Amino acid sequence: MNHSIHQNKEDFVQQLVYIDENIKELTTLYISSTPVQERIKHFFNIYILEVEDLLKKNNRNKTISTFPKVYIGTKVTVWYEEDNEAEDYTICIPEQSNPDSGFISFLSPVGKQLLLKNIGEKIMLKIPTGEVSVTIKEITYAASPLNEKIHTKEA
Repeated sequence: MNHSIHQNKEDFVQQLVYIDENIKELTTLYISSTPVQERIKHFFNIYILEVEDLLKKNNRNKTISTFPKVYIGTKVTVWYEEDNEAEDYTICIPEQSNPDSGFISFLSPVGKQLLLKNIGEKIMLKIPTGEVSVTIKEITYAASPLNEKIHTKEA
């Protein structure tokens, strides 16, 4: 496996830095991509607290081996109840979104709905054609979505 999997704790710290350094742009993207009635007042603060909690719970470990929730940088396996099939999505930052390859932004309509969902949780996923019942089947660490972005960020 690549070295980034062994550095995943640092990757989550980098997420916090990325959000802090880009909060204005991210907030603008969030507001522009989220209908008023679906906006969560403290969307980024909630995510930051969840990442901090994940890091705190794994304070004594070198890496984070299990992910009870969907975070940026995780791959989530979603089970579509009606179709009886699974699909994988890797949650990433907006700049790395590539839906055809399964990489969806945490600010995309589907990404926002999956973010911070628990393994085993059933949700009604809103899609352009309506709603579908899905279950979060598996959550694994994919890779750092930020290393390249952070190191190439323009001032």
